Amino acid sequence: MLKKIVVIGPESTGKSTLCSQLATHYGTQWCPEYAREYLLKHGMNYTYDDLLTIAKGQLTLEDKLVAESERHSPLTTHHSLLFVDTDMYVMKVWCEFVFDKCHPFILQQIVERKYDLYLLANIDLPWTKDELREYPDLQSRQKLYRMYTDILINQPVPWAEISGSEGQRLDAAIEAVNLLLDGDDE
Repeated sequence: MLKKIVVIGPESTGKSTLCSQLATHYGTQWCPEYAREYLLKHGMNYTYDDLLTIAKGQLTLEDKLVAESERHSPLTTHHSLLFVDTDMYVMKVWCEFVFDKCHPFILQQIVERKYDLYLLANIDLPWTKDELREYPDLQSRQKLYRMYTDILINQPVPWAEISGSEGQRLDAAIEAVNLLLDGDDE
């Protein structure tokens, strides 16, 4: 049975690094953030409708990796895992933070899609400049982090806050994933 674990949080909080590290640790795949590919190709002058296109691209990429995982999963009692860098909660926050509204399609996908664990990346890492990053100021980072925290508090899927150094983040994430897996074995 495939378990999907999503890493979310504001930009420059180590989400992609953490997904890659977790996939390596557990010997599985991870789903990168489609927005990076899209924005590198189309530029940073994105519109509200571009965010819908990005959301659909993210879901297509995730669905492809889910299908591959299910096709190639070993016939054992162990769960196969897919780590997902960004889901529709991220798209919702992005839409609302920039445009003060969210596409109904994104909201519907939040209702329909199921995940097994969320890992919320804290803003305690230094912000790192990148051609796609928009919010280096602490006030915006704090506001975004509060938005993610509010979402996770008000939904039913287990979640864990991931903070500290890169090594501490990986350790905390592994602990949270192992708790999820151990809970399923009981």
